[in-house]
Amino acid sequence: MNKSNRFSFIAILIGLIAFPAGASAQTYSVQYGDSFYTIAKQNNLTLANLQIANERSGSQLKAGETITVPDSVSEEGKELMAKLVHAEAKGEPYEGKVAVATVVLNRVDSNDFPDTVKDVIYEKTGGVHAFSPVKNGAINNSYDESDMKAVNEAIAFRGQGMNSLYFYNPDKVNSDNWIFSRKTIKKIGNHRFAK
Repeated sequence: MNKSNRFSFIAILIGLIAFPAGASAQTYSVQYGDSFYTIAKQNNLTLANLQIANERSGSQLKAGETITVPDSVSEEGKELMAKLVHAEAKGEPYEGKVAVATVVLNRVDSNDFPDTVKDVIYEKTGGVHAFSPVKNGAINNSYDESDMKAVNEAIAFRGQGMNSLYFYNPDKVNSDNWIFSRKTIKKIGNHRFAK
């Protein structure tokens, strides 16, 4: 197995462990002449997003087969998410970066939060920002390749996982904070992910 295929396989395996199957994305019936590339382009996805969502690393498709097409996020939305991931999860394991991006997508998909990536990230309730990097300005800093990769992986596996809507670092939150009333569903690095 060459380095590229090995990397794709590992990325898919990590994604499956972190985000179990059960996607609620659209399905598409492959037509003669379709390729992962053309389907990705038509749906504003990266080729990697589409391949990861379908647990595939090659480009072979057969007319009539059904594939999963994850919901797309605009380039502006991806960049904003990558900046948030960088600010919130710098120094955390890669799986934690994916989980932070997933929280944003879970909120977009939830009836209890705004309907767009931008509105979720900039949400302010009762004078309090949903994410501290918005308040302290870190959201305006740059991001790196691993942050964007984490965002793309979260998008590819959108609708899967444990539906976490919150994350926090217990060492940086007062013990009487409301977040401790939420059910913790996963611990990754210094973060706790909760419903």
